[in-house]
Amino acid sequence: MIRYDLTGKTALVTGGASGIGFATSRMLVGFGATVAVNFLADDPRGPEAVDKLNASSTGAGGKAIMAPGSVGDAKGAVQMVEQAVSDLGRLDLLVSNAGTPGTRHRINPPQLDLITEELWSLLLETNLLGVFRCAKAAAPALKQASGAIVNTASIAGLGRAGSSLAYSATKAGVVSLTQNLARALAPEVRVNAIAPGAVDSSWMVEWSNEERQQSIEHALLKRRCQPEDLAEVILFLGFGAAMVTGQTVTVDGGLTL
Repeated sequence: MIRYDLTGKTALVTGGASGIGFATSRMLVGFGATVAVNFLADDPRGPEAVDKLNASSTGAGGKAIMAPGSVGDAKGAVQMVEQAVSDLGRLDLLVSNAGTPGTRHRINPPQLDLITEELWSLLLETNLLGVFRCAKAAAPALKQASGAIVNTASIAGLGRAGSSLAYSATKAGVVSLTQNLARALAPEVRVNAIAPGAVDSSWMVEWSNEERQQSIEHALLKRRCQPEDLAEVILFLGFGAAMVTGQTVTVDGGLTL
């Protein structure tokens, strides 16, 4: 693992209380950064995650603070980002990781009757517009710090079937948005994305044991990704990779190959 000295650096991680977001926050804090952990205001995992991060940061110099709010709410997302930047004092990295599948069970492409207007609205507001809202609100601070943005897309946005066709479409939108935000915020801010494959983390979709096993068998590296695998790439794109912008890096153990 590449190690970074992030003393004095700051980050805002949306959806930071679990899964990829929590693993990223833990890695950032472990390297000395101050991290604003975003979570839904009514999610008890948020304060618990911040307590865990601060308890584990002894000696590292990093710390975590709370940044409650929904990226799916236009006004609330902006307020959350502005408050986080104020609390942090500056912003070096925005990790737009918050997202939702909007369903507990996979909706196969032929099941169009299950793709409702309400599902579309939820996924677009959270998975796509949420990424834009946070980037727009964070842009002034990121430009001042010559910072970076890393968005969480998905292999579902690269032609693979995801939890639903609506989910796949929003993640394809994140890939496109990443390219255009890179154009919009250059040269001060680099903007990239990761496209995770099958990840062992808390997620609303209930995959069967057979589906999980298939994802292992079909991956060239013969295992499912752990959240820490994605966190490593996020930190590289955030604090390394000085000449990389507008790119989406697939992190799936060769599943799409």
